Amino acid sequence: MSAEPAEESKELTATLASIEAVLLPGTMRSELADLEKDAADPELWNDQERAQRVTRRMASLRADLARLDGLRGRLDDLSAAIELGDADLLTEAAADLPGLRADIEGLEIRTLLAGEYDERDALVTINSGTGGTDAADWAEMLMRMYLRWSERHDYPTEVFDTSYAEEAGIKSATFVVKTPFAYGTLAGEHGVHRLVRISPFDNQARRQTSFASVDITPVVDETDHVDIPEDEIRVDVYRSSGPGGQGVNTTDSAVRLTHLPTGIVVTCQNERSQIQNRARAMEVLAAKLLEVRRQAEAEEMGRLKGSRNTIGFGTDDKVRDYVLHPYQLVKDARTGLEVGNTGAVLDGDIDAFIEAEVRWRRSNAGSA
Repeated sequence: MSAEPAEESKELTATLASIEAVLLPGTMRSELADLEKDAADPELWNDQERAQRVTRRMASLRADLARLDGLRGRLDDLSAAIELGDADLLTEAAADLPGLRADIEGLEIRTLLAGEYDERDALVTINSGTGGTDAADWAEMLMRMYLRWSERHDYPTEVFDTSYAEEAGIKSATFVVKTPFAYGTLAGEHGVHRLVRISPFDNQARRQTSFASVDITPVVDETDHVDIPEDEIRVDVYRSSGPGGQGVNTTDSAVRLTHLPTGIVVTCQNERSQIQNRARAMEVLAAKLLEVRRQAEAEEMGRLKGSRNTIGFGTDDKVRDYVLHPYQLVKDARTGLEVGNTGAVLDGDIDAFIEAEVRWRRSNAGSA
């Protein structure tokens, strides 16, 4: 019984060592110490945005270091059990092996995120596609799936805008996932998501195929220098509304920005004041324009051109199929990964798809 755990222990130890060679825990501890000094300075909080960046980075470093230390400790316990040869300890160690391997492989994904913007927060925009009320309901289901995924990982999120459909669901929604490497982690979700099910809105209980698009862009950083002249945007204000067209605000606080040169339109209505909504909308617009610029720069490499700024509903842009009838299956269009527990997936259990997609992208980039 000890041969298999011993071999797997060696393999996992080598994998963790390769992860540490990329993440450099010593450097991470030094950075954390410097940030803790900054955080101890009372003057830091005179600049709220900088203070928040410092505290978020500290929290991220502490979490990553705790994760590395925990994995190292579990591997040490496994090695000790193998050396002692105690049957009970070996049984316990063998039972922990699948979870240990999954946790190490999950951390390994971080080392594969080396793109220019991968370390950024992620701006997520969901739009309902063809399929009427079913598509609007599907868009809301997708929004819940990503928010639940974020909750599972304790990633903060902030919803900027939700445009509700008349009968059920949403026309569109925009929110940000605030954690290091959120963009690199979620980038593979960009594209069309297809749902097949018996429509709950059809009194004849017919099968319906619905589509929704998911747009993932990196959040703008202060170093990006995305300038938006005032004469290039049109600002419209209107009254915020809730589900079913109900008014949730008695003032014209919602803001719609149209970038005239590109035609990009963004809205924000979830803040209490027009000033706050305009500030949030400008953040979203800046992120969209950064992505346009990034794609223009990437055009020479022949990658992603045309499929990122405008998502079509053809097979080329399809990310995943979610089939709830006549059988239960979620299948990724690129990696081929299949999961039968559709309920868990729609409740945010999408790590397997995300990790497979990151590996697929890295493999394709390496062979390009």
